[in-house]
Amino acid sequence: MNKEEYNSDTRYEKVFHNMELLGIVDITTNRQHRNGTVVWRLPIKNHNNRNPSYIEVASFSTGYVRNQNSGYSNYQLNKRCDSEPKYYGPFENGLYRKYTTRTCKLIPIEIDRLEYLISYCLKNYFIKRANQVVEGKYVSQWYHDWSLERANETYSENTGAMARIGELEDRIYELESQVEVADTRIINLKLQNEVLQSKLATIKHYAE
Repeated sequence: MNKEEYNSDTRYEKVFHNMELLGIVDITTNRQHRNGTVVWRLPIKNHNNRNPSYIEVASFSTGYVRNQNSGYSNYQLNKRCDSEPKYYGPFENGLYRKYTTRTCKLIPIEIDRLEYLISYCLKNYFIKRANQVVEGKYVSQWYHDWSLERANETYSENTGAMARIGELEDRIYELESQVEVADTRIINLKLQNEVLQSKLATIKHYAE
């Protein structure tokens, strides 16, 4: 997709607006676009391998939405539901046995898939991993305090103690500033998520 296509109607415009706010980039190739596929790259890296890559998610014309690179294979992000019941038999008593399986709830309309992806990414990547940034992780307040206390104990009797503690305090100030930014972003993301959840609930209501 390109920006012009995202501006094709108000729902796509809203999706694109939210993508820009969250730093999500559309990396769909021409071939994928012809196949009805949309691929997004998030500004958050996987943390389960030595050379983490940016998380990628995708929408497919088949109705699936998937994570493209956070596991050994791509996995669906669709909600799960029970399949239509199936029967096998008859048995010697003339009865059939009914069974169902858990399957993915497909999303046939593209804009619905994209709105679902935004909501899913907000909840499962941005909010749950809100302490992460592109180059690493924010350090929690308790770790700040522990680092400073440890520095005081380690260097209190050394001639260079005060200089070292000053450096650590400067670093802690920088990290605290990052935490404040992260807290603000979390609040904004939660508000955005509430709006999206409300919109999805409305869509689901009319769809049913």
